[in-house]
Amino acid sequence: MKYKLEWKYKVKGKEKVLFTSDMLNGETALQTGEELEKSGKASDLYFYDELGTGWTLKEMKRLLTEIEEDPHDLVVYFDGGFQIETNKAGLGAVIFFRQGKKKYRIRANELFDEMDTNNEAEYAAFYFAVTILEEIGVRHMPCEFKGDSQVVIKQLEGEWPCYEDQLNRWLDRIENKLKELGIEPRYEALSRNDNKEADKLASQALEGKQIYSRTQIL
Repeated sequence: MKYKLEWKYKVKGKEKVLFTSDMLNGETALQTGEELEKSGKASDLYFYDELGTGWTLKEMKRLLTEIEEDPHDLVVYFDGGFQIETNKAGLGAVIFFRQGKKKYRIRANELFDEMDTNNEAEYAAFYFAVTILEEIGVRHMPCEFKGDSQVVIKQLEGEWPCYEDQLNRWLDRIENKLKELGIEPRYEALSRNDNKEADKLASQALEGKQIYSRTQIL
């Protein structure tokens, strides 16, 4: 989670001037707020997260202590591979996140039967990634989702219409799960070359190789 600061600067003999910072990670935002307070020149200091929720300095200190061990700074890569001969799909997901001061990566895949199209496989891969977020305790956090299917990304964003009933059912399922978990999604369409890891996991699932790993990134 990132935060911006807003505060009013005391100018001698003038009205207070409002300042707003860039989006900062929690530790940097808190340190900046503490230094502004110590300067004696700042008043009406508030912190705002990416969802628009605001806190005072005291509340911010307590918040960061409480969420220190929760997964945050989430980035998800997903990909679905479809095998037309068998109507099976390989689902691949790579998830990067921070927990405390450490950074982790989860690599996972799954084989899914009875698929009809590649687009459906992409939706299933997205939902598969969201279920992993649920399992690791992600709640009320923004999250970046990246995939190489422009059709799926644009439909998830609501920029392109979706006319297929089956895909609409996946859309509803995804939206309901994101709402249930309080996840604020952000989407980015990638080239296939930039989504190689998730693509490989999807292919390995179709080959019968099941993978799940969680590793710390040093």
